[in-house]
Amino acid sequence: MEDQFSLTGDQIAIQEMAQRFTADNITPHAGEWDENAIFPRDTIKAAAELGFGSIYVSEESGGIGLGRLEAALIMEAMAHGCPSTSAFISIHNMAAWMIDRFGGEAVKSKYLPDLIGMDRLASYCLTEPSSGSDAAALKTKAVDKGDHYEVTGSKQFISGGGQNEIYVVMVRTGADGPKGISCLVIEKDMDGVSFGANEKKLGWKNQPTAQVIFDNVKVPKENRVGDEGQGFSIAMTGLDGGRLNIGACSLGGAQRALDEAIAYTKDRTQFGKAIADFQNTQFTIAEMAAELEAARALLYLAAVKVTNEAPDKTRFAAMAKMIATETGSRVVDHALQLHGGYGYLKDYPIEKLWRDLRVHSILEGTNQIMRMIVGRDLLRD
Repeated sequence: MEDQFSLTGDQIAIQEMAQRFTADNITPHAGEWDENAIFPRDTIKAAAELGFGSIYVSEESGGIGLGRLEAALIMEAMAHGCPSTSAFISIHNMAAWMIDRFGGEAVKSKYLPDLIGMDRLASYCLTEPSSGSDAAALKTKAVDKGDHYEVTGSKQFISGGGQNEIYVVMVRTGADGPKGISCLVIEKDMDGVSFGANEKKLGWKNQPTAQVIFDNVKVPKENRVGDEGQGFSIAMTGLDGGRLNIGACSLGGAQRALDEAIAYTKDRTQFGKAIADFQNTQFTIAEMAAELEAARALLYLAAVKVTNEAPDKTRFAAMAKMIATETGSRVVDHALQLHGGYGYLKDYPIEKLWRDLRVHSILEGTNQIMRMIVGRDLLRD
């Protein structure tokens, strides 16, 4: 940021570019995608032409090498049109960044060119059927077989499961606990990889979510990202950025809901005047706007801290994710109430926003886990 309170000219240009892309390519189609569970792969691929497939992949590796604030601006802008689509692109970026940041030359040269152009899409695989918040208890096993690992296990709730070609997977190569976890890149077409049925979800209906199953999958040693035993650290570092992005998706969706509520209350008349003229409506709109701006300020600050590797970056990323996602859901809920019965109908975008944003307080670490991260960091000796 140029100073404490304003974006730089370059940041504004990035934000406006993302807003234009969203207005032209996402917003007009989001309702249809949701209604018919259409995975908009062509639109996602088009985003890569603007560099949105490699937002913080280094320029040396072919990415656009932006910081976490710029990434948040992009995600927020795209979520104004469709939070689900924006979040999907965020997850791809997190996986690509992990390969670039921690991978050796072999794994980077093998996968990054296609990921940068979104010719192939990537998923992040940490959660398992029996380990959600307790991620360090994961059981997916990778046995060292000399020149390769043999991977057996499964991952749950994987965005892009069954559709994406690349899976950045946390596996157990050592003893129980976080130090026994490593990170491998596994391809969709490797022998032994299969997928569960597409999950039937409340929201995020335009992106596939499925279990990913590994049955004695042979993965070359060169596909390891980082050292053996470094996987959990890589996963948690990636989540700092992922939490910022999902918070930004909540901000974008909530801003759309606020914009729709303002327009609707100005147009809708009851008792002989626009409902925007009632003091109760004005108070509600004011609270929505103020809470949204406060959450945005915290998230932007946290993004700068993550970019700068500040000592308290993880705490601020957790606080920002918690506040932005809860504020976003509250703002959308108020917007639905201001629309009355019409807000409950699919003819208006509010009910989709309400459904899409609900999961944001669950994924990338539940908001209860965010509170644990913040509390422990503040109270540790």
